Parts: sequence; C-alpha cells; structure tokens
Amino acid sequence: MIDRFLRWFENVVDPFGDADREVAGGARIGALTPLPNVAWRFIWHFARQAKLPLLGLLVTGGLTGGVEAMLYSGVGWVVDALESSSPATLLTDHFWLLAALLGLTLVVRSLVLFAGALFEEQVIVPSFYSRIRWQSYRRLMDQPYTFFQNDFAGRIAQKVVQVGEAAGDFVVTLLQTFWSFVTFVILGVAILGTIDPWMALVLFVWALGYLWIVVRLLPRIRKWGRATADSRSVVSGRIVDSFTNILSVKLFDAERSEDAYVRDGFEQFLQNVRKLTRSLTGVRTAVNVLNGLMITAIGVLAIHAWQTGAITSGAVATALGLVLRLNQMSGWMMFNINGLVRNYGTVQDAVATVSAPPALLDRPDAKPLEVARGEIRFEAVTFHYGKGSGVIENLSLLVRPGEKIGLVGRSGAGKTTLVNLLLRLYDLEGGRILIDGQDIAGVTQGSLRSRIGVVTQDTSLLHRSIRDNIAYGRPDAPEDEIVAAARRANAEDFIEGLKDLRDREGYDAHVGERGIKLSGGQRQRIAIARVLLKNAPILVLDEATSALDSEVEAAIQENLAAMMAGKTVIAIAHRLSTIAALDRLIVLDKGRIVEEGAHADLIRRGGLYADLWSRQSGGFLAGEAAE
Repeated sequence: MIDRFLRWFENVVDPFGDADREVAGGARIGALTPLPNVAWRFIWHFARQAKLPLLGLLVTGGLTGGVEAMLYSGVGWVVDALESSSPATLLTDHFWLLAALLGLTLVVRSLVLFAGALFEEQVIVPSFYSRIRWQSYRRLMDQPYTFFQNDFAGRIAQKVVQVGEAAGDFVVTLLQTFWSFVTFVILGVAILGTIDPWMALVLFVWALGYLWIVVRLLPRIRKWGRATADSRSVVSGRIVDSFTNILSVKLFDAERSEDAYVRDGFEQFLQNVRKLTRSLTGVRTAVNVLNGLMITAIGVLAIHAWQTGAITSGAVATALGLVLRLNQMSGWMMFNINGLVRNYGTVQDAVATVSAPPALLDRPDAKPLEVARGEIRFEAVTFHYGKGSGVIENLSLLVRPGEKIGLVGRSGAGKTTLVNLLLRLYDLEGGRILIDGQDIAGVTQGSLRSRIGVVTQDTSLLHRSIRDNIAYGRPDAPEDEIVAAARRANAEDFIEGLKDLRDREGYDAHVGERGIKLSGGQRQRIAIARVLLKNAPILVLDEATSALDSEVEAAIQENLAAMMAGKTVIAIAHRLSTIAALDRLIVLDKGRIVEEGAHADLIRRGGLYADLWSRQSGGFLAGEAAE
C-alpha cells in the first residue's frame, strides 16, 4: 500500500520526457530544439515541465517556515500559562491552548514535513534531475562529430551530470529551504511587532543587513563557484583522457609527464577552490557579526521591557527563542544561499556546453534517403575544414550503381575526408553529393548513415557484450543472423573462447572500454561482422583489414567479396594489394583526382599510382612487387 502510494508520486514527472513537440513516444522526429543558453532561462525551461510538484514544494516550504515560527510563539504562550495557573488547574484553564499546540506539533508539523519530503525525495530528486540530464544528453548527441573532437569526452559527460544536479538543487533550495527561511523571517518580524515594535525594527534592520551581504558578497562566490565547476570538469576530462589512453601512457610516458599534465589541472582547480573558500569565510564572518548584534539588541530590549512590566515572561521566551532560532537558521541559510549561487554558477558553466546549437542539422523538410540503385555522385565538392584552402578542391566523381572503387593516395590526400563528407559528418563548403539523385544535405542524417555500412581503420567498440556490438546497427537482429555474421567475419572461434571478469562468456562477454580487452584484429573482425549484419546497400571500407594478419585476412577475403556483391563500394587502403582487383581505382593528391582506372592501366601509365605500387614491398606486397 505504502509502496503503491510512493510509486504514484515517483511517476508524477517522467524522467525521460522531453518538452520538444517533435518527440513522440520516445522516438526522435527531426532535430531537437536546443536548450536555452542563459542559466535562469535554462532553469525556468525545466521548472515549467514540473509545475505542479514544484508548486507543492513552494507551498510546503512556506508552511514549514510558518509552523516553525508558530511553535516559538507557542513556547511563549506556554510560559504565560504556567505563570497564570497552578499545576492542579493548568489543564482546566488552558486545555484548548495545549491541545492546539499538541496538534500543531504532532499532526500539522508532521504532515507538512512529510509532504515536503514526498515532493523533494520522490518526485524532484530522482525524476526531475534525471529529466534535465536526459534532455541535455540527447541534445549533445545531436552535435556533429567535430564537437566531440574538440573537447574531452569526460568533460562533456561531467557537464551532463553536473547540470542536472545543479539545476535541480537550485530549484529545491529556492522553493523549499530559502522560501521557508523567508517565511520564518516575515512571521518573526510580525510576532516581535506584536510584542515590541522596537524588536521588530531590530529584526527588520538585521534582514536588510543580511540582504546586503547576499547582494554584495555572494557574487564573488558565484564567480569562483563557476570557475571551480569548470576547472573540476577539466580535471575530470584529463583523468579520463589518461585512463582511456592508459596503454600509450604506460609505453611512452617513462618520465611520468602525464602526472604533470593532470597535476596542472588539479592546481588550477585548487586555486579556484581557495578563492571560493576565501569568499565563503568572509561571508560567514559577516553573518556571524550581524547575528551577534541582532541577538544582543533584542535580548537587551526584551529584558528591559520585562523589567518595566511592558511584556510578560512568555513574551521574553518567544523573543529570545525566535532570535536564537534565527541565528541558527541564518548560518544554515547562508550556506544554502552559497549553494544556490554555486549551483547557478555551475548551470551557467554547463549551459555553454549542453545548450550549444548543433552546427550540423537536418533541414526542416528533410526526407529519408531511398536507395534503389546505389549511384553516388560528387559534384564540384570543395571542403577545407574552414581553413580557406586545401584538402578537397572542386572534386567531381561518379560511382556507378554496384561499382567497387578504391581511393588511393599519400597520407593527407583527402581519402578519409571524402568518405566523411559522404557520411555527412561535415557539411560541404561547396558543391554537392548525390545518392540516387538525392542531395545528401536534404535527407535525414539517420537515414543516410543507415544506408551505408562502414568499417574504419581505428575500430572502437562499446563496453558492452560481443552480441550488442555486432547487432549495434540492427538491434532487432535474431541470434542466428548475429552468429552467422560473426562466422563470416572469421570471429566465431575467438568469441567462443572469451570470458570477462564477471564470468560472462562468448557472445555475452563484455569487451571493455573502446574494446580494449580485444586485440586490434579481433576488434576489426567484430566491426566487419557488424557491417555484414547491417547489410547496407552502400559500403565504405576504410582500411577494413589493416589490423588483420595475412592468414586471417585471406580467410575473410572471400566473405568480404560476397559482402560486396551487388553493392556500391568505396574502399580505402594503403596496402594496395587489397584493392587492386576493384573495378576502378581513384588516385587522389592534395584533394584532387590525378588518375583513375583499373590497376593494370594505372601501372602502365607510370604515374603516381605506379610509384606508390613500386614502393610497397616486403610485408606489404612481396611477390607482387617482385613480379
């Protein structure tokens, strides 16, 4: 019964919901609307998505402050009741007063605090915080490939985690803790005003002084809180970068220069933390001095008024109880205001990352790509990575349906860039690319990439099971097709022998971050199996067999040939023997096509391709070079 009641509250806010109207049933339709890039607008954007529970938090916060203030008034009433009655007549004379205070303490206070806990702990913290993180994550996933090339993955991930917690904590503290404190102060001024107007004036002046501290001193905390959040994410990014590339660190960093790089991040973080804590010390000292003056002034006024008979002993107890409680609350509240400011600074820092509008978007009228034949046409394609010149210059190329072409050229000739442009990982700076007559800039990115199978030279796998990695392009694929794809990629033998630290075996074994538990050749074979299972009409093979030894490569060449049958293929290889038998070879140099034709024709011409071929010997071509 209780669990069902709590579960109802837990489902008030959908943790995976999205305010974007283009999202229905969890499925993405078009690009998502970017999140607001100003901190208060970002917070308000999410607050509107949980109006009712946040309103409940506001009401319970105000009631909490009101109940606290009334309890201290009740202490004064009890003292006066004790003075005006004997032990024998106390219950008779003041039954209703005592009953009301008992009800306020046991029933009203308990219900208010329980309601506040329900809204905060069952609704806001688990679901509202997750909703902010989820929407931030989804929009980051809409960012282009270059966005992730230019930053630490760990730093970006830290922003997603931080912004959900910081924005959620800001709202909770503002609506519950801060509002409860404000309510207590307002009622405290009102109660003291009924006892002695001078006491109310002292408390009012104290409130103005407290406000002055908040306005004048806390901006420094906000400044250094934001700097601390940013430097913390830098430290996290550097540590993750070191751990991700741990093999390179072990092999090449004998002098432990990596420690100095990470330590530099720690030192920047430490400097910002120290500046933040200096500001905090100043604020705490100012509040303590202000509170001491307030307690002294009200204490003097209360005793003087009692001596002159202007107020009762109960009024003295009420006044001193209120100000002593206010002293406790003000220090605690300043800590929470510090948290408010720091959380706001963290949100400011994070929105610069999570709210950045994607630089590469589907057009509003983008349609799914339809591939019937597989013709690819590059028309006057120009791309410079924003440098103004170089890389790809006015390149035109027609790849006929079902044709297998190889891209050849020295490093930096533009081979991989051309493939990345076909996949629309970047937008063209000039010209256009057509697939079956459809401009790829006018189709959805998801449909474009779903029609192209890619095996890259640098194969990284997800830290999931072998099965999940093979089926990543077709998550609904049946088990027998997954196994068949692994067999065709010559991967089944080593998969059956895998076992991870949690005793998961075979296709259930997890491969580690980026597939680090597998060798390069094993990762490559999993990648080939993934493409075989995806069965896309267009294939891109970027050094697809570069990590394989000769025996394994020979074993899967036949399957690769079967995989390419009836498909349009673009292959890149530095090991020219792997692409010499393709229908046509395109030789690139400095972003331009300088030669094209079949292998034998290009050898006879004695141009760049013939030069590259003659240079490849030993472990690359051996017999072919001698021949």
